[in-house]
Amino acid sequence: MSKVRNLIFVTAVLILSACSSKTDTSKGSADLAAKKAKLEQLKKQQDDLNKQITALQAEIIKLDPSANPEKAKLVSVQQLSTANFQHYIDLQGKVDAENIAYVAPRGQGGQVKALYVKQGDYVKKGQLLLKLDDALLTSQLRDAETQLSFAKDLYQRRSNLWKENIGTEVELTTAKNTVDQAQARINDIKTQLSYANVYADMNGVADEVTIHVGETFSGNPQAGGYIRLVNTGDLKVTAQVPDNYLDKVKTGSVVKIVLPDNNDSLMSKISVTGKVIDPNNRTFQIEAKLPPKASFKPNQLAYVRIMDYTASNTFTIPVNTLQTDEQGKYVLVAVQEKGKMYARKKRVEVGQLYNDRLEIKSGLSAGDMLITDGFQNLYDGQLITTAVS
Repeated sequence: MSKVRNLIFVTAVLILSACSSKTDTSKGSADLAAKKAKLEQLKKQQDDLNKQITALQAEIIKLDPSANPEKAKLVSVQQLSTANFQHYIDLQGKVDAENIAYVAPRGQGGQVKALYVKQGDYVKKGQLLLKLDDALLTSQLRDAETQLSFAKDLYQRRSNLWKENIGTEVELTTAKNTVDQAQARINDIKTQLSYANVYADMNGVADEVTIHVGETFSGNPQAGGYIRLVNTGDLKVTAQVPDNYLDKVKTGSVVKIVLPDNNDSLMSKISVTGKVIDPNNRTFQIEAKLPPKASFKPNQLAYVRIMDYTASNTFTIPVNTLQTDEQGKYVLVAVQEKGKMYARKKRVEVGQLYNDRLEIKSGLSAGDMLITDGFQNLYDGQLITTAVS
C-alpha cells in the first residue's frame, strides 16, 4: 500500500512539473515576440528622426552656411568658355554609283563564243566585251552574197539587151529589184552579225561577270549570266532621312561622310533631295557626291552626318550635369564666398543636344566653374572643395 502511494505521488509531481514547463515556454515565446515588435518600432522611429535631423541640418546650413558641421564635399569643376556648337543628324547610308549598267546585246542574244573581260577589269566605252555565236548568220551571208552576185549578173545581161532594144522594161525592172532585194538582205544579215559583238556602253569596272563561254547570253540578270558595269569614277553616298527632318534637310546642306572601312572622312553637300516619302518607313532619300578615289567602293558602309543647326560663341555643358527641380532647369557651379567655396544653383535655358553636349542659351557666364563630378546630392549652399584635404 505504501508503494502504491509513493507511485501516485511521483506521478503527480511529474505531471505538475510538465505543466509548469509548458507554461514557462509559452510565456517565453510571447515575451520574445513582444520584444521583436518593440525593436522594429524603435528602428522605425530612429529612421524618422534621422530624416528629420538631415532635413533640419540642410535648412540650417542654407540659412547659416557657417553652421555646417560636415566636411566640405569633394567635387570636380570645369571653367566655362564660349565656343561654336553644331548639331548633326546622324544617319547610316552606303556608297552608290551614279551609273550602274547591265551589259545587254543589241539583238536577241545568243550563245557566247568568246569572252574578253573578267571580273574587276576596267573597261572603256565601246570596248568589245564578248562575241556571240554567228556561224548561222555567216553561212546566210555567204548564201546572200552568192545570190547577189547572180542577181547582178542577170541584171547586167538584161541591161545590155535593153540597150539593143531586146527584151521588155518589166524584165529589166524585175532584174534590178532582185539586185536591190539581195543587197538589202546582205545589209540586214551584216547588221545582225554586228549584234554578235557586244560592246561596253560606258567607262567603268566589270563589277560582276557571271557569264561563261558556251552559255546563252541575253543581258537579263534574271534569265542567266550577265556582266555588270559600275562607273567608279562617279560615286555618291545615299541615305534615308526620317520625314520629321523634312524642313531641315535641303539640297546644299553640309554633310560629313565617314567611311569606317577606309578609316576616312570628308565633307560634302547634299546634291539630291528626294521629293517622295516612302510610306513604309516614312523616310526620303538624299544623295551627296563623292570625289573619285580608288579605295571607294559601291555598297560600302557610310555614316552620314547632316549639319542642321549651328550656333557661334555659345556655352555647352555635359548633359548629365543638367538638373531639374520644381522651379525648372539648373546647373551647380562652384562659387567663392568669404574665403570658402560653395555650390550654387544657376538657372539655365537649354538649346540643342548633340551626343553628350548640351547647348546653354542663357544663364551662364564666361569663367563660371561648372561642377562636373560630385554634383549628385549637392544642395545650394553646400560647402565644397576641389582638392583632397
